[in-house]
Amino acid sequence: MPILSVDHVTTYRYRRPVGFGEHRILFRPRDSYDQRLIAASLAISPEPESLRWVHDVFGNCVAVARFRGRAQELRVTCRITLEHTPEPPLAFALAPQAARYPFAYDDDEVPDLARYRERQRPDPAGAVRAWARGFLGPDGSAETRALLAAMTTGIRRDFAYEARIEKGVQDPAETLRLRRGTCRDFALLMIEAVRALGMAARFVSGYIYVPDYPPERDGAARHAGGGSTHAWVQVYLPEAGWVEFDPTNGIVGNRDLIRVAVTRHPGQAVPLHGSWIGRPEDFLDMAVTVRVSEHDGVPTDGVPANDDPALPRRAAE
Repeated sequence: MPILSVDHVTTYRYRRPVGFGEHRILFRPRDSYDQRLIAASLAISPEPESLRWVHDVFGNCVAVARFRGRAQELRVTCRITLEHTPEPPLAFALAPQAARYPFAYDDDEVPDLARYRERQRPDPAGAVRAWARGFLGPDGSAETRALLAAMTTGIRRDFAYEARIEKGVQDPAETLRLRRGTCRDFALLMIEAVRALGMAARFVSGYIYVPDYPPERDGAARHAGGGSTHAWVQVYLPEAGWVEFDPTNGIVGNRDLIRVAVTRHPGQAVPLHGSWIGRPEDFLDMAVTVRVSEHDGVPTDGVPANDDPALPRRAAE
């Protein structure tokens, strides 16, 4: 069970001092059986007038900062230490009736999964649905584990990863046409493909541990998506529950993946969202750096993760 440390810094710069509206910060990982939060701290410059914590509709932990005054730079720094327990790929339990696709969800689960089964992006020519059905046999069936693993590794094999700073996500049909995209694009493509087959899927935002990041001499890292936030997919399977699939790297299971937020669509998982007050030309640039590394042991600094985040602290949760 390795102990991992995450340093996540986002910086906005402006030509002259500007005002800042409310900002919502989605950096804190979700505590679970396979990732146990040990310590976390949040530093914001300029220091906000108030900082409060809420759980959103999905149970994600969100910090809400409000500011007074003006500044030429806004910097948000989050430092996290957690214990991560990798699970073997394809080792998840699966209800016998769900071993082969197509399968049906239990009647009690259907109402709660309904929105996660709805397709939310246009596919007028049916390209995404046709691509998804290409992983099925001639009779329209397939072994469920093999189907989802083939879709995950197929994106990794057949599509080119490219980083993109601009906001937003490509429509899945466009990703199919271009055969390239970001981790967000690949996650949304797989979500819409899985939903086209009637299964429930959701978007996951977080971090990926890349042991050899920065890249080695040949310029190739073990995983794509290091150095920034990362995105992947969870699919709900009877008895197994929500299972992780990372189509950018062909990962099945949670290996090297640190969950921060789970949402119905990518727009609900923006790590840092807010407004500023000034002229359009005042904005200079934005920089995001994420460093995930293996920790030598349990840290002695930072804020214990079981502390009440609502208590007042100096630039920390």
